[in-house]
Amino acid sequence: VSNDNPFSESQFKTLKYQPDYPRRFEDYGHANRWCQDYVTWYNTCHYHSQLGGFTPEHVFTGRYTEEAVTRQAGLDAACAAHPERFAKGAPKVAMPAKEVSINPVPEDADSEVIEKGVNFPTLSSVTRNAI
Repeated sequence: VSNDNPFSESQFKTLKYQPDYPRRFEDYGHANRWCQDYVTWYNTCHYHSQLGGFTPEHVFTGRYTEEAVTRQAGLDAACAAHPERFAKGAPKVAMPAKEVSINPVPEDADSEVIEKGVNFPTLSSVTRNAI
């Protein structure tokens, strides 16, 4: 369906591809417990490539900066011990994006767009044609 939430759909696929995902849930309580355990694992233990290899909890709490220092020390030690392995130069720890958003409002947006919190480039043409 065209109005489905792609982020929710992506999450459902990720959830269903888990090796321990039950083929069928015994009852609502079983489903609730499994999903709670899954969400806890996903947010606190699963390292995400799009977050620079950090967990959502690391990023949300700001702990990723401490972890990044530790990782960088390890990379620096490896590079110093075996510089021939790093043909492109000294490695740097991947960091998560500083800011993320869904449909960000552009800086040059007019005040009406900002007030409504709407960011659809074709909104004015759709509104005009619908009237």
